[in-house]
Amino acid sequence: MDEDDRPRLKGDTASLLAKEDLSPYSQDELNERIALLQAEIERVKAHRDKAAAHRNAAEALFGKSTA
Repeated sequence: MDEDDRPRLKGDTASLLAKEDLSPYSQDELNERIALLQAEIERVKAHRDKAAAHRNAAEALFGKSTA
């Protein structure tokens, strides 16, 4: 079964991260985690902006949907 064919997991990975105990991590590990999370935030923002631009282009071409 392809990865794309599998059902989406229930729950939010960010919620699971928020529940994780951070006390075992060193300062360097925490800084690395922060850098990874900031990179992920930028990736999500870029995807959101791309989706919004796509939607705006579709609305400009076909008119705004009433749904």
